[in-house]
Amino acid sequence: MNTNLKHWKEAATLILAAGHRLGADCLSARTPLTAAPGSPLGSSYGRSHLPHKSCFDYEVLLLKRSSKSGFMPNAYVFPGGMVDSSDFSSEWLDIFKSFRNLTNFGLRSVTQPVETRPPIFATDRLKLGSPIPGEVAFRICALRETFEESGVLLVVPKVEEKSLLKSIEDRCATDQVPHNNVSELCGSELTKWRALVNQNPSNFIRMCRELEVWPNIWALHEWGNWLTPTGRYGVTRFDTAFFICCLREIPHTLHDEKEIVRFQWSTPSEVLQSYQARELWIAPPQFYELSRMCRLPLLYDLHNFSSQRATEGCEQWLPVVSPKDEHYISLLPGADWLLRLSYIQTNIEACQMNVSLSDKRYPLDTSGEAEVGASADPQLEDPQDDSALHRIVIVDPSSITLQITITPKYKHLLPVVEQTLPRDSKSQL
Repeated sequence: MNTNLKHWKEAATLILAAGHRLGADCLSARTPLTAAPGSPLGSSYGRSHLPHKSCFDYEVLLLKRSSKSGFMPNAYVFPGGMVDSSDFSSEWLDIFKSFRNLTNFGLRSVTQPVETRPPIFATDRLKLGSPIPGEVAFRICALRETFEESGVLLVVPKVEEKSLLKSIEDRCATDQVPHNNVSELCGSELTKWRALVNQNPSNFIRMCRELEVWPNIWALHEWGNWLTPTGRYGVTRFDTAFFICCLREIPHTLHDEKEIVRFQWSTPSEVLQSYQARELWIAPPQFYELSRMCRLPLLYDLHNFSSQRATEGCEQWLPVVSPKDEHYISLLPGADWLLRLSYIQTNIEACQMNVSLSDKRYPLDTSGEAEVGASADPQLEDPQDDSALHRIVIVDPSSITLQITITPKYKHLLPVVEQTLPRDSKSQL
């Protein structure tokens, strides 16, 4: 783990999707949702509609954080948490000894050039004293935290070593259908180990050794990298690796009654509609990622897309907040050349600019304290404006609008956008 970071703590989270029914035969491939009619090419600006919940054959796991939590109290989040030193422990070398001669323990290589990789993945962990690659350790972290918070244990028994090694050699065979590697331990055994891991994260290593299993790092596909913006959610800020995993059926799930007070499996559209109805609260990254998933309402499509796209890599996203009264705009990167050119021109010849400054001011310096001033108007802009937009407009805690006219990098999905209307600020969450 990187203890040299000034502004953030490293973390990992897991978007866990699971089918309504068991069996790959009911997971037929279909055409993904397309962009809204009339919207610009490669854009999700303007209104489209969330798929009805009946269109989905899978649900996503969300966990409600305790009201006493120091970070995002009462929020519904994906399972995950801060990396522990044990996730980078050299003891994992012995557990993964059958895979030590394979690059990143058999994980597929990412084609993204190392100079553009997010630091959370690009950092040389050997120089920080760990022989465990970041690609592996952050998956271990996500799996451990998922087990701690929800009781879902994703492992592969060592008796399946030969078939696992063969499947790594033949990727097509493993990626045709979602995974089904959920632990079948009896309830009492699972409860015992979950309590031990909650007491001390290093017990996750001990558990894998004694139960003769591997954390199923191969089932987790790289999805994204979000950084906590300054001044929005308290002092603690996180550099979080997002992974996604698709399971054939919903596993037995529990909350830990400490950090997590409730769990729910819901379709992405159900969560977004519940958020808009003020029945629950989710943070902007969860809103954005669930909106992305609405383009793929079938589990087979989601799994196929995420497993193939993961080798492209991902972009580091640090939202930069531009406040105005009770509203604020969260600017995101994505159209680097235009955003950075606009930032330079804004400072040199702002009077000559014929564009809105709101999302053209994504700063060159995103080292940790970057901010921008208030925009002239945080309201939605004319959809005919062909400027490069990539931002989240937040009018109140339950009114988020995505404005996106860029093409996503690394072959990623555009969110499905459905404009929400401002609500009475006195309403209760």
